[in-house]
Amino acid sequence: MAETISPMEIDSNKTPVSSRTDKGKSVFIAGNTSGNGKATPWVEKYRPQSLDDVAAHRDIVSTIDRLTTENRLPHLLLYGPPGTGKTSTILAVARKLYGAQYHNMILELNASDDRGIDVVRQQIQDFASTQSLSFGAKASVKLVLLDEADAMTKDAQFALRRVIEKYTKSTRFALICNHVNKIIPALQSRCTRFRFAPLDEVHVTDRLKHVIKAEGLDVEDSGLAALVRLSNGDMRKALNILQSTHMASQQITEEAVYLCTGNPLPKDVEQISYWLLNEQFSDSFKRIHEIKTRKGLALVDIVREVTMFVFKIKMPSDVRVQLINDLADIEYRLSFGCNDKLQLGSVIATFTRARSALVAAAK
Repeated sequence: MAETISPMEIDSNKTPVSSRTDKGKSVFIAGNTSGNGKATPWVEKYRPQSLDDVAAHRDIVSTIDRLTTENRLPHLLLYGPPGTGKTSTILAVARKLYGAQYHNMILELNASDDRGIDVVRQQIQDFASTQSLSFGAKASVKLVLLDEADAMTKDAQFALRRVIEKYTKSTRFALICNHVNKIIPALQSRCTRFRFAPLDEVHVTDRLKHVIKAEGLDVEDSGLAALVRLSNGDMRKALNILQSTHMASQQITEEAVYLCTGNPLPKDVEQISYWLLNEQFSDSFKRIHEIKTRKGLALVDIVREVTMFVFKIKMPSDVRVQLINDLADIEYRLSFGCNDKLQLGSVIATFTRARSALVAAAK
């Protein structure tokens, strides 16, 4: 058993970072079907086990794969929306570096829970300062994985900056976050950055079909389209909706998906939009309130869906701009818990003004 420190030479400007501006976004699903229990979350059951299994945005994944193979892995900063494959990519890198015993060679911290300066000074520094032991001919550096690093305090980030510099020869740091602007510039400059953008519909559809086939599910085409639409490029969200809908209904239809998530059906959105654009205030209020109560819809979801519907309607640009701006204000007020009935009245009043503007523009 030899005590060795990895010869990885990385902190140089020669590190290939051509994919730095690529909006990569890899995500799950490989042929991994471990975890046969019915209670196993499909997000974990179908998480990719290797970099080859990470399907989307191959440019970023191939760059990281090449750096790993060439023993020149830099410190990494992966950022982007949730469910885009950031954590899965790093875990796949760890498996490639360390094999089955990768858990012994990485320190994984969720910065939302452990985010103070004491964590940097104690857990991270203690882990980074101990030399790694190699059980084979190839020595490996250790890996510190900081998930949700944008939740770290500024003091902790400044402390981490020095730790990264001090232990570069023996440790690599991988920072994962949703909002890169919350990471101090000093940390950003010490890492190779990769942006994981939302998955496009093709990749989400392919992965969902993989899971559907593996689980033997009965999914209609309309149900699959609804899953893709509601996921908004978030693979984790898509899998969670699929699993929860399957638990509630044996046949996964569009209506079952929307019912499970509580989102208004497209036909309901069209009906509500028709009332807003054509009915009198009192009639529109009564009908929308009735369908909202009967189907258990949230007003904020109605506002968001109606806003998307507004973009499809032909109207003068100035009227559309004012309408969208008013709806944005209503959504903002709803986020602070304002009274639903008052805000519903505000939605109807907004469309009433827009309707008057449309009539005036037509004359």
